Amino acid sequence: MINILEYLENTMQSHPKKIAFTGENGALTFEELHAKARAIGSYLHSQALEKQPIAVFMEKSADMTAAFYGVVCGGCYYVPLDAEMPVYRIKQILETVNPALIIHDNAAKDLLTAWNLPFKQICFSQIVTHTVNDSALKQIRLGAIDTDPLYVVFTSGSTGVPKGVTACHRSVIDYIENLSVILDANEHTIFGNQSPLYLDACLKELIPTLKFGATTHFIPKSLFMFPVKLVEYINENKINTICWVASALGLVAGLGAFKKVMPHTLRTVAFGSEVFAVKHLNQWREAAPNAQFIHLYGPTEATGMSLFYKVDRNFNEGDIIPIGRPFPNTGVVLLDEHGNAPKQGEPGEICIRGTGLCLGYFNDSVRTSAAFVQNPHAPYADLLYKTGDLGRVGEDGLYYFIARKDHQIKHMGYRIELTEIEWVAARISGIQLACAVYDSEKSRIVLYYMAEGGTEKTAVQAALKAELPRYMQPHSVHQLDTLPQTAGGKIDRVKLAQMLQ
Repeated sequence: MINILEYLENTMQSHPKKIAFTGENGALTFEELHAKARAIGSYLHSQALEKQPIAVFMEKSADMTAAFYGVVCGGCYYVPLDAEMPVYRIKQILETVNPALIIHDNAAKDLLTAWNLPFKQICFSQIVTHTVNDSALKQIRLGAIDTDPLYVVFTSGSTGVPKGVTACHRSVIDYIENLSVILDANEHTIFGNQSPLYLDACLKELIPTLKFGATTHFIPKSLFMFPVKLVEYINENKINTICWVASALGLVAGLGAFKKVMPHTLRTVAFGSEVFAVKHLNQWREAAPNAQFIHLYGPTEATGMSLFYKVDRNFNEGDIIPIGRPFPNTGVVLLDEHGNAPKQGEPGEICIRGTGLCLGYFNDSVRTSAAFVQNPHAPYADLLYKTGDLGRVGEDGLYYFIARKDHQIKHMGYRIELTEIEWVAARISGIQLACAVYDSEKSRIVLYYMAEGGTEKTAVQAALKAELPRYMQPHSVHQLDTLPQTAGGKIDRVKLAQMLQ
């Protein structure tokens, strides 16, 4: 297999009238999805845009997935955007990618008009009316190879500039083929999607849906504030498979939803992206006794998830849930600070190798070469992605996550670099110096800053809210007369962290 569209084409033949994607903004059958994607691809061909990045700026919906696959039909690669992202971040991404076209919906049209950006734009409702050019689409596919880029998704960046992780068809196909076996996905799978479509996490539902002719429900975001209604939604729509961040699962269990309703339709519950409290895992296992629980671990730079553990025993408070073993066709190497393999049971940085590695960071060779490095144990070209996570191998042969190597954190299911928050804070009028620290015990981000007189805390909070995604906003901000420094003149993050206790 070379191109992910082969999944859609095969399923369109076997399940044309079946609902592929559905949510509060509408639904699409595989036949409708296929038709809209081909119309979009034909338009892109008519504009000679092949091999170029195309931004998709739309609300989370079935139509947004049609835009993704339409971009691929046209021989291009997509860059997903969403209005819930801060304006500053959207503009940064567009400036970095310089898209050949922005496909938008009506909700995003007014924003784009107000911003007056120098990029060609077209409304989704218009582009899907373009006449399909069968011969052109056939020629595009004949020229496609599996290392062609598929998408660019942006993560936090330590320089204040987000990093555009670029994935190719080969890495996504390898990931989905193995993930599907782990999740035991098939044509009867009904996914309940939780993640935004501008993150790679949504691949766990989007691509298997194409592969098997499954169905994905885009669960309304508002339901995650009302756990009982959320579980009721799962039952009403017969959702049997969810792949959520641990905090989303923890919210449902922690707020006592299972005292009122049980998720009786679930058979697969996958969780990851952050540490899952054992007490919440146990509550979920009791509420859904017939479900298989799977811990997934992996970075965006390796396309999604790289290790898995199928929960096969009971855990007590204080136990650590393993991240398991590598996916088939994925390798894991632990390296100590000297680039050597640590002794059995000793910690090392988790490094990923294999087909699942992405193509690096978009238009950023410096950060790419720093993160994707030669395997020091291989006498041939063998790339490793350095995750920045510390892990160890237990006596059971499974891998265990220990902690972040630096001050990059995992919070609310997202990878965040605290320095990006600091860069945003530094741009606020009056702030002289800022440092963000993470309180892991209470799962909260705290910002300390020095500022000129008259810089109100409420103004700082408002400015951060305007420029940072919801999950990156500090839970509290504190003004200090001076920030502690190390002997080398750097901000002493350790002392600031101690102030949290």
